[in-house]
Amino acid sequence: MIAPRTGAAAAAVTVVGRIAATLADPHRAAAAHRGGRPWPQSLAGGAAGIALLHIERARSGHGEDRTAHAWLTAAVQAPLSTAGNAGLFYGAPCLAFAVHAACSGERHYREARARLHAATCAITTTRLRAAHARIDRGERPALKEFDLIRGLAGLSAYHLAFHPGHPLTTATLSYLVRLTTPLKGGDVFPPWWTGLAPTGEPDPDAYPQGHGNLGLSHGIGSALAVLCLAIRRGVHVPGADEAAGRICAWIDRWRQPGQSGTWWPGLICAAQARAEAIAPHRRPRPSWCYGIAGTARAQQLAGLALGDAGRVQAAEEAMLAVLRDPAQVELLDGIGLCHGKAGLLQSAWRMAADARTPHIASELGSLADALAEDLARPADDFELLDGAAGAALALHTIGTGAAPASRWDSVLALA
Repeated sequence: MIAPRTGAAAAAVTVVGRIAATLADPHRAAAAHRGGRPWPQSLAGGAAGIALLHIERARSGHGEDRTAHAWLTAAVQAPLSTAGNAGLFYGAPCLAFAVHAACSGERHYREARARLHAATCAITTTRLRAAHARIDRGERPALKEFDLIRGLAGLSAYHLAFHPGHPLTTATLSYLVRLTTPLKGGDVFPPWWTGLAPTGEPDPDAYPQGHGNLGLSHGIGSALAVLCLAIRRGVHVPGADEAAGRICAWIDRWRQPGQSGTWWPGLICAAQARAEAIAPHRRPRPSWCYGIAGTARAQQLAGLALGDAGRVQAAEEAMLAVLRDPAQVELLDGIGLCHGKAGLLQSAWRMAADARTPHIASELGSLADALAEDLARPADDFELLDGAAGAALALHTIGTGAAPASRWDSVLALA
């Protein structure tokens, strides 16, 4: 546990309670919502994501099971999606995560869990088969094959969180290991280098040779984080340490010094790779998706998993430098988990919980105060990833000082 300042904790609890009350009724919330994503079975912007707020509050003794159940019910109104776009943040795996997160015992949602888990296992098996066939052909991956939002890193995070002993957990982790193994006839780029633009589409003008993505949402950072979480939990697969080491070695090439501390770019294009140089203005905002919030946590996890004290120290110092620099925090876009203050806050809290020094924890109060102040204003975007629900979850962690009972931040590969 990390005990925040009394004032920060009280303010966080008050704001979270107000947001939860605003979002108590799915139908009223849907009518007031002005976000850009649909409402049903989406963690990013749908009812499943809103459900995680109420699930966490209920599991931690601050909310009611019936409210969480109402949101889970709203999430399953549409036909269950098991199509090619189903992943941790959408469709059957998304609902499987939410229902598992809601369970406080073996009998809780037993039938729903079994049905959703079976559907998720089928999706995972299909994705693994396609990914291994792609590697056998010596082709480069699309981001959606391996990333956290749509791909196998996300599916692996689900299996690891709730079924660490399942054969598919081992299979997904083994795939992440193979993802880092040089391709037959490969070139100078790492094997996870994609021939596509960050949008996931070809862009011969801006990205004629594709790019290497470091981010936690869509890049190799997610594979590193999930592999290292597995190692720390004692879920070992052959080659996991070596795979994490290969990813770290590549990311280390792009670590940059700066007046506001060490930073890493969010992505690398072919021209930058050839020049082996990144301009200072390419420093991303300190967000979870592509910035320090995600990258530093992945680096800390890698250092802890691999016994690399220097890596742990570098990651923690990078996070601490950002927390102490108001100009960096101001670069964040809004309140959300993906691009905003909430993602930095939750990542920093997780880093503080694992840190050997109290310095990160001592900086959390001011960031929590700023986020609480932002959330005190009326909101019309309630979604998990960019809206009030996700921000409230990060403040809930601060207010309680305890790790999430529902493991909700596993969807961010933070824990």
